Formats: sequence, structure tokens, C-alpha cells
Amino acid sequence: MTGSVMVRPWTRAALAAAALACCAVLPSSTGSARHTLDAYTTRQLTVAANSLLQRRSEALVDRRARDRAEPPDVLGVRLSPSLAQVQERAVRELETRNRAPVEGGPEYTGARTRLDSGRAVREGDRITLEATEHTEVRYRSGALTQSVRRRFDFMTRGPEITLIGERVLDPSAHPVNDPDRPAGR
Repeated sequence: MTGSVMVRPWTRAALAAAALACCAVLPSSTGSARHTLDAYTTRQLTVAANSLLQRRSEALVDRRARDRAEPPDVLGVRLSPSLAQVQERAVRELETRNRAPVEGGPEYTGARTRLDSGRAVREGDRITLEATEHTEVRYRSGALTQSVRRRFDFMTRGPEITLIGERVLDPSAHPVNDPDRPAGR
């Protein structure tokens, strides 16, 4: 047998296993596999997204919201610089709105936002969280409660997660804590 190489069966199996192992350690951005994230990570992303919405809700009531800087991260999730700028513009706009849902109505006296843990899906280096926001704004003679579905987009780089955008999923919804121009677009 000249010119041919014999490979033993166990060597062939070992080479096949090694090739599969190499494929398994490729970065997630090289594949397009979508998978749902675990409950802990989903909750982490939800808390970070909720802080963005809560700050805007507070701006409807508290004119000093602008004095408090956006935290550099919430539970390890950063806010992208471009989204941080959009957020600051939104807070400034909402601070001047401060009116009940009726024209000429009383000022808001309180605001609270809660974001239900939704479903977080990862595809490559992108994560999408869809969740329902529940916001209640109070004024002297009553309250208004809204439930709005939102989508939050995150980007990962190694262990770092950055919130890069958010939008309302229902085009006919007009959340009270959104600026006139939708945030994150």
C-alpha cells in the first residue's frame, strides 16, 4: 500500500470530535441561532429597561429629574451613548409637559412604572426583550393607568450588555411617558 494513509477508526472518531468542539467555541455572532434567555438574564434586562422608563415617568412629576444623571449601568447593563442622549432630551421634554390627560387639567402628583418580565431572545450578538409596561400617573382628582407593549434592543460584546434602543410595539399607543418623538429611533 504505497501512497495511501490508513487512519484507525478511533483516530477518525477523535478527529471528528475535535472538529465539532472547535465549531462549538465559535463566537455567537457567527451563527444565526435564536434562543430564549434564562429567567435571571431576562430579569436583569427587564430591570435595566424599566429604569429607563421610570426615569421618564418621574420627569412628569419631578422637575429635578434632569439633575440626576443616568446611572452608568443598571445590574451590569449599560446604556448606549446615543440612547442616553435621546433619553436626556425626552426627560427635558417630559419635565415641561406635566399635565393630566385633559387639556388644561391639573398637574401630575405621582408616577410609577413597572415593566413585566417579558421574553428575551438572543440571536448572535443581539438580544431583543419584549415586555409590557404598566404606568400609572396620579393627579389630584384621579389617576390614569396605561399598559403598553415595548421592545428593547441590546447588543453584547463579550460579557458586556448595552441597551441600544427601544420602541412601542403598538403603533396606535401613545404612552404618557414618551416624548413626542419616540425614544430610541
